[in-house]
Amino acid sequence: MIIAILIGRKGSKGLPDKNVYPVLGKPSAYYPIKAAMDCPEIERTYISTDDEKLVELGEKNGAEIIQRPPELCTDMALGEHVYVHAYNHAKAKVKEVEIAVLLMCNAVTISSKTLSEGIKILRENPEIDSAVTVSRYNMWSPLRARRIGLDGLLHPFVPFEAFGSPEQLNCDRDSQGDVWFADMGASIVRSRCLENLEYGLLPQKWMGKKIYPLKQWGGLDVDYEWQIPQVEYWLKRNGTGS
Repeated sequence: MIIAILIGRKGSKGLPDKNVYPVLGKPSAYYPIKAAMDCPEIERTYISTDDEKLVELGEKNGAEIIQRPPELCTDMALGEHVYVHAYNHAKAKVKEVEIAVLLMCNAVTISSKTLSEGIKILRENPEIDSAVTVSRYNMWSPLRARRIGLDGLLHPFVPFEAFGSPEQLNCDRDSQGDVWFADMGASIVRSRCLENLEYGLLPQKWMGKKIYPLKQWGGLDVDYEWQIPQVEYWLKRNGTGS
């Protein structure tokens, strides 16, 4: 069986109620729920939450609710543990899970077409652990990243030597090659990834080690109000804003 798991909790500080924040007139979580419900390969959709608003939205749109335990509702709780808890809950009911489609309630930049594509990739390539949406953000290359040192000044976050010969680098945003970020639109994973988290790569260990990129553009999970116009633009351009 293929299942979808969405996670979201109340108590967001960067953007209060970000999981139900209005995006083109609908709660943000509506869009990943709809993508999961419209994907023909997904048989059951779950939402793990402690938020009454998400419970209502999920039930209204056909999702099953998993009560997220208090210890997984804190600022210190990791998403990977929330996914594993929800996966175990679902597996106890459906017995066998072939693939889990992992979504976030505040990540609206996803479509059912992309979910189907990722599922197809995994079914055709048994050696691949997961298929994950990625967006190219060369302007946010680690080459440009800085940290503030004890002297109060900016220093390279990553040693330049990590990118090869520093003599070949320059200020052009494309000089280090394309930089792809897992944009949290979707992580389509085999059950083995959730049953053995320590096998996976940091920072999102649920993705396993052999990760296939589902390329898109402009993807992100919303944490701040200023990101809303970007995801609304994405939805309009991709024809999923209805």
